[in-house]
Amino acid sequence: MLQLSRQYLAKVSRNYPQYKDLLLRIYAKYLNNDYVYLFPLLFISVKTRVQYFYYLPAIGQPYPNSLDTQWYLNYARSMLEHFQIGKDMNDILYIGYNLLLTLLLAIFKTPERILLVQGIIAGLSLFFVYKIASMLFNRTTAVIACYSYAYSWKITLWSVYLLSDSLFISLLLVCVYFLLKSKQTPKRRYKVLFVLSFIYLLVFRPMGIVTGFFIVVYLLICMPKAFWVKFWRIYVWGLVAVLAAGIGAFVYLLSGNSLDPLIASMQFNAKKVLYNIYANGWIYDTPNAFDHPFRPNYEINILNSLILSFIINNWADIAVIYLKRAIAFIGPWVWLTNLHTWEGIRLFFHHLLPTFFFFMGTLFAIWNRVFRQSSIVWLNIFTVFIFCIVFFIDGLYRYKAPGLPFIYIAIGYGMDRLLRPALRNLINYAEKRLWIKSGHSQ
Repeated sequence: MLQLSRQYLAKVSRNYPQYKDLLLRIYAKYLNNDYVYLFPLLFISVKTRVQYFYYLPAIGQPYPNSLDTQWYLNYARSMLEHFQIGKDMNDILYIGYNLLLTLLLAIFKTPERILLVQGIIAGLSLFFVYKIASMLFNRTTAVIACYSYAYSWKITLWSVYLLSDSLFISLLLVCVYFLLKSKQTPKRRYKVLFVLSFIYLLVFRPMGIVTGFFIVVYLLICMPKAFWVKFWRIYVWGLVAVLAAGIGAFVYLLSGNSLDPLIASMQFNAKKVLYNIYANGWIYDTPNAFDHPFRPNYEINILNSLILSFIINNWADIAVIYLKRAIAFIGPWVWLTNLHTWEGIRLFFHHLLPTFFFFMGTLFAIWNRVFRQSSIVWLNIFTVFIFCIVFFIDGLYRYKAPGLPFIYIAIGYGMDRLLRPALRNLINYAEKRLWIKSGHSQ
């Protein structure tokens, strides 16, 4: 779109040379300046989150609460008093968020102030959406993605929950931004910042580990072979030493029974998911009319593993559950479609259009041969997809939230590619009419 504006200005300046300098100044000052687009979008994004933060108490509604919220708060308050990290799965795998929440509680004293800070951070994170989309695609894609992010209800909703989700989205955007900057520029500080944000991502919450794996996959995809050969020659012994130290530490902790509480809690949580979610054939974390009920086989007969035995013995039914979750991942509207009324048809197309633009953006990225360099967008979406398929989709689609900014970027690219020809024809038509009106027609 912005490229078309530039082309149109060039045409007008050729036909009307007396306005050429003025048009070039307008373009250089306004149309070609990122911050002309970024500042209004940042204002809208922050305003949307902060406005909702003040709206809830204004109507007498408390901020959302949950059992997880209370657990996080109790843990943070306990850490302020004793600073003791437990050995349970949630204590270890959420250590990054737990420490951050403890620090925020020490600084801001009340959960309400933390929510306000969280909302402002969520709003300002639009900056990274804009930069990521601009580096991977173009400015038009960035503007469309940021507009979607600024008004996204899900981004706003999770910004008023005292959970790890909102800050995790911001951290993920920061990590991807520094990753792309480190590839784009030789400046060492971006590489250092990427490594630091990447390590923090791994310990922030369990999904950070899965996300980190796919970020490594992206690096393997994009980096040329010569880079990895050089990297291997320089750092091979350092990598071997780190790997040996990690294996040694793991064996030491395992032999000393230090990891027993962590392993026991992970097995307990896996059993809860298998026996309460899988065994009931649930798509979501609660019963649904579109679930796949079946009679599970609970026999433990494969490597004495409860998890392997359950999945292999019930693989056909679990495959059906995964298929239904894959469909449900698109959105709850897939089950609620009603094409028998005009309102139902309108809502169907209202929900279908973003999905259509997303798939078109994917196809255009492949067709235009930019998919490889921009695959970090789809890898992050695939991360949350895999997470939701393997575990479950919560009713509010909370686990899908980290993929939303990247979904908006893919949608923005699809819209840009599809609307560009239409806008080009419109501009050519407008120029032709202007040419005729100026007396150049025969």
